[in-house]
Amino acid sequence: MAQQEKVLATDEAVALMDLLQEKHGPLMFHQSGGCCDGSSPMCYPRGEFRVGDSDILLGYVHDNPFYMSKDQYEYWKHTQLIIDVVEGRGGMFSLENPEGKRFLIRSRVFE
Repeated sequence: MAQQEKVLATDEAVALMDLLQEKHGPLMFHQSGGCCDGSSPMCYPRGEFRVGDSDILLGYVHDNPFYMSKDQYEYWKHTQLIIDVVEGRGGMFSLENPEGKRFLIRSRVFE
């Protein structure tokens, strides 16, 4: 049985990633946990956010690395994360903020 990917993206999220890549170049995502901006996936120009020993690489979504803090991963390790997009303002430092849309994590439990 093939191992399921830990992180995926909807078609809408991929379209927004394409738009952001045209404007900013290669992207990266970080999900830290917590409240406010930390509860949404943050999108940065690749290399602009410094990951450290407390972060893990969950995988690549549309060729963009997706990191999560180890503490947050402990809560989400039994789920598949799906990056989606909804109308509204994104995190203050996240690249999608000016686009009037924001990335959102949906999840489903691995079987």
